[in-house]
Amino acid sequence: MTAETARRKWLRPPAGRATAVRLLVSLGVVVAGAASAPPAQADPIQDAFLNALSNAGVQYNDPSTAVSLGQSICPMLAQPGGNFATVASNIAGQNGLSADMAGLFTSIAISMYCPSMMTSLANGDYANAFQIPGL
Repeated sequence: MTAETARRKWLRPPAGRATAVRLLVSLGVVVAGAASAPPAQADPIQDAFLNALSNAGVQYNDPSTAVSLGQSICPMLAQPGGNFATVASNIAGQNGLSADMAGLFTSIAISMYCPSMMTSLANGDYANAFQIPGL
């Protein structure tokens, strides 16, 4: 064996060792990625919204879907012609909630996600808030 062949053999890792090195490097990359990911933090408004729904007996399958739907209520109310009855009807139609549960869901969403709407109601401005026929 020549000196050059011995040097090449010495520099080359054994077959099993190369696989182990690749595995360790991959594991290190995964651990570093997990360590640098920001921790998930609970949103107190979302938690309060979901608790209010549960306490009122409004059932939902997926918390994130319920939160997204709740957050969509305010923009629906802000649209031209948007009112409580229309929004509650849309919620009932899209999500299989009964009319009563959809109204309850809409009321809870307004109280959690639409503080300006709640301020208007507190000040006695019912013009755009609850335009329910017959009321």
